Amino acid sequence: MSKTIRLDKEKSVGRDGVIGNIDSKNIYIEGDNLDALKILRETYLGKIDVVYIDPPYNTGNDILYKNNYGESQDEFGSKYELDEEGNRIYTNSETNGRYHTDWLNMMYQRILVSKDVIKDDGFFLVAIDHNELFNLGEICDEIFGYHNRIAIISVVHKPEGRNQAKFIGPSNEFLLVYAKNEQLAKIQKVAIDDDQLSLFSKEDDKGAYRLKNFIRLSDGKYSTRENKPAFWYPIYVSNDLKKMSLTEFDNSTAVYPVTTQGIERTWKTTPSTFIDRYKNGDIEAKNEGGNIVIYEKLRENQVIKTHWINKKYHGYHFGTKLLDDLLGVKTFDFPKSVYLMHDIFKLFTPKNGKILDFFSGSATSAHAIMMLNSESKSNREYIMVQIPAACDRKSEAYKAGYNTICDIGEERIRRAGKKIKEETGADIDYGFRCFKVDSSNMKDVYYRPAELKQEEIDLFSDNVKDDRTSEDLLIQVMLDLGIMLSSKIEIEDINGKKIFSVADGYLLACFDRHISEKTVVNIAKRHPFYAVLRDSGMDNDSVATNFEQIFETYSPETVRRVL
Repeated sequence: MSKTIRLDKEKSVGRDGVIGNIDSKNIYIEGDNLDALKILRETYLGKIDVVYIDPPYNTGNDILYKNNYGESQDEFGSKYELDEEGNRIYTNSETNGRYHTDWLNMMYQRILVSKDVIKDDGFFLVAIDHNELFNLGEICDEIFGYHNRIAIISVVHKPEGRNQAKFIGPSNEFLLVYAKNEQLAKIQKVAIDDDQLSLFSKEDDKGAYRLKNFIRLSDGKYSTRENKPAFWYPIYVSNDLKKMSLTEFDNSTAVYPVTTQGIERTWKTTPSTFIDRYKNGDIEAKNEGGNIVIYEKLRENQVIKTHWINKKYHGYHFGTKLLDDLLGVKTFDFPKSVYLMHDIFKLFTPKNGKILDFFSGSATSAHAIMMLNSESKSNREYIMVQIPAACDRKSEAYKAGYNTICDIGEERIRRAGKKIKEETGADIDYGFRCFKVDSSNMKDVYYRPAELKQEEIDLFSDNVKDDRTSEDLLIQVMLDLGIMLSSKIEIEDINGKKIFSVADGYLLACFDRHISEKTVVNIAKRHPFYAVLRDSGMDNDSVATNFEQIFETYSPETVRRVL
């Protein structure tokens, strides 16, 4: 059956944190992640900077996911249950004869589809423990190519070790890091270690930095004027220290690379490179005791290692307890440390990057992205996908009103956004647009008109299902036309009809009934790139007949569609 996603305005939260608004650029999707990935694939083809997932680790515990592998239900007995849509929910236990195979099949098809949405210079990141580390690495090597495996990072998340272990208590998990294309991919030049971060105490509009003398003070004889004469030259600095040049100008002082001990050394770069750095805002002059000292700005950066041992990555205090305190009740087992996710996204995504997490769980990723945006004045956007698995009716979460995992994740985003806004006052996007995976908006005849019998024609005068709204149709149209779900959506009135304007008029769509020629003309005069109307919405046959001609007259370049 064809699938789509439907907007849930009641659950959506605006950029300002107001429930019911749909002006946020962030996306939360309730539904099977394979369905969601297939729906998103064409629209988001090559547009995601980082795909991060924290999938079920296949430990033999009660892990739920949709099973679509084709084996009969009788083959392994009554291991399935049905959800409200009739899909089989699967609990993978070690008694299953296909224990590893089923899990790998589930992972393989999802990772394979997700690869398509990653930018050529983007990354795929997956968290895993020792149970399936080697198997998962094999399939990721196959999908991305082993040469694109950038790192296997070990993260200490439980330093005391698991005391239930028979032999050695695991204290770490792993993060597999793959580039879409390692020739193009680049991690961000940032620091994530606390000691390193403390060095970059200054900040300008480009971010954190520290100052270092522009004189080359190391390298012994190789940094002297005698041995590197091309690096010996005067830099002219204005008396107010605001202007520098390689040529003398009024009210300027020539500064040479001479140490306080009077040793003639060299600058760190050639003259042309100095000018480039100065124009880029990375050179600064200071008056220190009557002497002008020239500094370079060293931007936040550090060598990233494959072992992460910072206490802020510990799962209990900064994952489980942090979430429990935020929601006021025990809701979720073993969420990741929000600081771990913060550093992962800081390292692998640009400040305006897009992140997809299709095993979003308690929405730690969304929480971390808001934290990161608030402190770095950035605009990272996220797409969270989570199957609405039911909470155990005996659990504290269910008793507190959380019926599904999605309820937990969505409420976490609301509360985390409110808390971050109160604490920082940062002007960032605190909301999300909530969608649900559902069957197509269109009746079967829309996809299989040849199967319609003559006597049934009158039953299908409208291709759209009766329970679908204008917003449902708009989202379908946006996906069909490759317009991202985060695009700006405005509602206008043209001749008493509800017109959706998407991305500042890039798409104009109207799904009302009784649309007159006058309305069509006024839409055409706006010169949208796309114009979409509902077939059954035309006021009469004359409007339908003249539809194309109207656009040919007023906006021939507009791409027209009729549902």
